[in-house]
Order: sequence, then structure tokens, then C-alpha cells
Amino acid sequence: MRTHTETEILDAVIVGGGAAGLSAALVLGRARRSVAVIDSGKPRNTPAAHMHGFLSRDGMAPGELLAVGRSELQTYGVEFKRDDVVDISWRGIEPGFVVELSGGTTLETRTVLVATGLRDSLPKIPGIQELWGQSVLHCPYCHAYEISDQPIGVLGGDAREMSLHQAFLLRQWSSDVTFFPDKISLTPDERARLAARGVTVADGSVSGLVCEKSKLKAVELDNGQLVARSALFVAPRFVPNDAHLTRLGCKASPMGFVAVDHSGATSVPGIWGAGNVVDPRAQVINAAAAGSTAAIAINGYLVEQDVESALRSTDPEGGFSAAMEQGVCEMNGGSALHGI
Repeated sequence: MRTHTETEILDAVIVGGGAAGLSAALVLGRARRSVAVIDSGKPRNTPAAHMHGFLSRDGMAPGELLAVGRSELQTYGVEFKRDDVVDISWRGIEPGFVVELSGGTTLETRTVLVATGLRDSLPKIPGIQELWGQSVLHCPYCHAYEISDQPIGVLGGDAREMSLHQAFLLRQWSSDVTFFPDKISLTPDERARLAARGVTVADGSVSGLVCEKSKLKAVELDNGQLVARSALFVAPRFVPNDAHLTRLGCKASPMGFVAVDHSGATSVPGIWGAGNVVDPRAQVINAAAAGSTAAIAINGYLVEQDVESALRSTDPEGGFSAAMEQGVCEMNGGSALHGI
């Protein structure tokens, strides 16, 4: 694997080595760009034994996918660093950025892709954190098939609409679904709809989970009642790991995540975002696709910079013409000027 010199200005630094970051690095490496991937080694899906819905990789362990991806990057000279990024700042009058790592290394780069994902804020109910990713789950499309026809529970929470949606959805996989409203007050119409769908409602606050050998056995209510369940679905609150993006001044969308266009470009020139850090709905396959899309846009942006640099070398007083500005905008899907 290539090791970049401290004085080299990289074409791209990718912060986050998950599916989005590695996919972007692969595309940029194949485009013969100088790329470094910085990853803390703390992927969101670590608790999950397998991932699903990824064509040709269905059932693969998440860690195995990342290991294969990192191996593939070596072919194209992409550098991979196991470290934390502590700061990203402007290079000053020169275009590009300075990326500071906790290990003391400083990288200079023309562009940055942030693919740091999100974290799940879970209800503070005993047992949920301990069983998260095993028998306490979030995504039916990722996990429900493996527990088909077993007794399933759904916990009501802060994400009210998502919690109810999970209850309706999970009846496709099991005829034994119980909804635990917990702190949600159901309307008569909601109760009628759940009953029509064949979902049982267990009223009362949830006091904890009963587990045996790291597997869920029952949901305990505050009145002492135990409702036997093999799995419990929870809609967590999604918290994006977007501190680097927000410190750089990237604008946010109405839903609270950093706003990006269809290529992943943020409102700050030279900064892209991909995966769960900007899209809470992205599964692994979507994140990988977003990384690839962002990489193509980044390379287009770099090509325009290269052309401009070549023009300046022959005409020092020259600069972007209106036509070139329009060309950059079109290359980056209408947001090269980052007017999001």
C-alpha cells in the first residue's frame, strides 16, 4: 500500500472507511487519483452478525465486506490509515484543506469526502443496548426474514411514525406481532388500524427486557407482565456524525442532516458527504452507491481544477470564464458552485 509524503497535496481524503468511503476510494483510485482513507475502526453495524439486501454479498458479515474492500484498494495505491480525524480546515489562500489526525499526522488535500455515518440513540430501557443488533433490531428489510414466523415485538418511541410503520410492516414476516406503545398514546383510529392488521397491543410502560444467553426471551411491563418475544424492533433516533461538516459551514436540510445534492456535494466547495452521515435511510448497498457517485463528481471537479491550472500556466491573468463556470456546474450536477 502506498504511503504518501507529508508534503504531498492529495487529490482526496476520505473520512470514514465504511461502504460509502471504501466505494469512493475504489473509484478514485481507479481514476489514478492520490487518495487516503482515514477510518476510526468503529462501524455502526459492528453488532450485526450479517448484512442483507446487498446483491452478491447477502449474508456476509459486515467486517468481512470492509476487509475485502480494503484489500481491493491496495491494487490502486489508495492509502488506508486507522486513525481519528480531529480537524478539517481550509488551506488558506490555496484551494483545498488540511486534515489533522489524532496520531499527529497532517494531510493536505484538494477535496474531502466525509462518510462517517451516524449513531443510534436508543431508549434507556434495560436490555436494549445489550441486545442491540442481535435480537433488538431496527430494519425489517435487514433482519426480519431471519426471524420469520417467530413472536416479534415493536417498541413505540420518539420516532412515533416509524414505530407504527414497523408494526404494520412486520406482519408480512410473522402472524404474531405485538406493539408496545410504552410512552406513545394511541388514537382510536391507530388502535383500529393495528387490530385490522392483526397486531396485538400491549399497553403499559416497558420496564425492561428478559434475556437468556444473549437472546431476547420476553418484554417486561411495569405491572410485572412478561410478553414472550424472540425479537424486538426499535426505531432509534438517528444522530449524524457530522461535526466536521458543520464546523466547515455546510448547510443543513430541513430534516437536520447536512444537505447534499444528488452527487453528494455540500454547500462548501470541495466538500462531499455520502452514506448515513447525510442520509439516515441508506442501507449498505445504498451507501456504497452514494460513495461511487460522489467519487465520480469529485473527479470531475478535480478535472476542472486541473484544466484551470493549465490555463493559468499559459495565461497567468486568465481565470474561470462564464462558460467554464457553467461547465463545472454541469459536471457536478448543477451544484459545482455549491449554491444549495
